[in-house]
Amino acid sequence: MNLFYRELGEKGNTPLVILHGLFGQCDNWMTLGKKFAEKFHVFMVDQRNHGQSPQSDEFSYQILAQDLKDFIDQHELNKPVLLGHSMGGKTVMQFAANFPDVASRMVVVDIAPRHYPVHHQTILEGLNAMPIDSLKSRGEADKILAEYIPDFGERSFLLKNIFRKKEGGFGWRMNLPVLTAKIEEVGKALDSKYLIEVPTLFIGGTDSNYIQSFDMSEIDEKFATVQIEMIADAGHWVHAQKPQELLDTVLNFIL
Repeated sequence: MNLFYRELGEKGNTPLVILHGLFGQCDNWMTLGKKFAEKFHVFMVDQRNHGQSPQSDEFSYQILAQDLKDFIDQHELNKPVLLGHSMGGKTVMQFAANFPDVASRMVVVDIAPRHYPVHHQTILEGLNAMPIDSLKSRGEADKILAEYIPDFGERSFLLKNIFRKKEGGFGWRMNLPVLTAKIEEVGKALDSKYLIEVPTLFIGGTDSNYIQSFDMSEIDEKFATVQIEMIADAGHWVHAQKPQELLDTVLNFIL
């Protein structure tokens, strides 16, 4: 599968591959990508069934990890640094478990290796309530979604998945039917029987419930060399809420 990506920075620099979370796309990381590109050769990638990458009925972390391996091989990236947020963080964890000698370092943003129960029902209800084929405007879409999701920032993030077709009307960039059907896959735990040797940084937000105190022991058990940093006053979207703090934390770990 040829994944869509944005490329920034000089080719001679260390490659940095960035993976977004569920319902996201590579452009969510553009602002920070430009900052990282001052020191790295940056690849911001749309995972399958998201953004402008191909769509497929197959969707699991094993498949997403293989997609990442294929991407690295296709672009001949030598010892890349991998950074993943939420679902993307689980992808890079699974990748490191499956392909232990490829990445040089790994950054996991606001997700732990454990299982998470399904908790996106309201979002999926709102997205599936959207009459995408007959939608007249983004304003109409926002009004419909507001009945399910009161937070304007969260709605704006989700509505970035709507695009205007050349022939008129609107469509979804993400594969909403498959993501709805396979939502339990997103919460699955890391599948690894062996200690992961890739040096890994976990970054969490103190206002998020994705990485909690009881996760620390499992993280220590599964990762040989690990560092955990919690960013104050940040929720799940750490990169959007505290971009400078995340940038500084990542650079201090990598450089």
